[in-house]
Amino acid sequence: MEKLETGVASTVTPSDEVDLKALFIYLWNKKLIISLITFIFAVSSVVIALNLPNIYQAEALLAPAEDDKNSGLASLAGQFGGLANLAGINVGGSGNKEVKLALEVLKSRKFSSQFIEKHDVLKELMATESWDITTNTLSFDPALYDQKTGKWVREVSLPFKPKPSMQEAHEKYLEKVIVEEDQETGMIKLAVLHHSPYVAKQWVDWLIDDINLVMKARDVAEANKSAEFLTQQISKTDVFDIKSVLYKLLEEQAKTIMFANVRDEYIFKTVDPAVVPERKAKPRRALICIVGTALGMFFSVFFVSLGYLFRN
Repeated sequence: MEKLETGVASTVTPSDEVDLKALFIYLWNKKLIISLITFIFAVSSVVIALNLPNIYQAEALLAPAEDDKNSGLASLAGQFGGLANLAGINVGGSGNKEVKLALEVLKSRKFSSQFIEKHDVLKELMATESWDITTNTLSFDPALYDQKTGKWVREVSLPFKPKPSMQEAHEKYLEKVIVEEDQETGMIKLAVLHHSPYVAKQWVDWLIDDINLVMKARDVAEANKSAEFLTQQISKTDVFDIKSVLYKLLEEQAKTIMFANVRDEYIFKTVDPAVVPERKAKPRRALICIVGTALGMFFSVFFVSLGYLFRN
């Protein structure tokens, strides 16, 4: 009797694992393609880096001005805070809050619009293309601004207009104006980025002057309004004690106005003024070239590796 032997058939499937040695050999054989792609990326990054205009950063170091103007009011806060608040007088205000407010004002749309219009720097903000170091002149993007006619020629769709709006200018303003506060020391760094180092330095000086003027005008207006209210209340009352309190509050408002009129550096003192920077802040051309070359090598190896995987 013939014995029938049966066996279980086994199937052999190709391995899904990549043979690293074979892949390395394949990449080595394609080294010319990898080198060519990497070279193209390297040259492109060099061309891009050389065509990018220099950006300079001028900066000043500021310190909060001494808060002498509120010392007298603070001493009256415990007894007459309610009456003072009725008159619109903040007897409990601190210098730190004033500084925080000033920093927010610096970044506000209203302040940036006033700054741009006051100094007529819209084209320097929105349309500058490069700066000539030999002639110290700015070049403007002809697609945005016609320097010969002094007209905006950019092509935009509604609701935008050829001349940038203050909302657009504010966005660009925030890109160029840097405000940083050191939480430990309370010192403030105010910096401006621009193609021209002279423009950057000039804007820093203007910003410091303008913010001091704006905060001074704000406090003087409030003090005058409060003084007017207190004067009216004094004329309406015959109670000696109330009149005494009102006269003290009125005296403090007079001190605030006097303090503002005799002090130019009202909210910020300049510790280290801005100077015309000699070195650019960006672009970092060497880094751009290194990153571009590395990306080219990565892309070329990835591209060739894909060809190997699809082939197998």
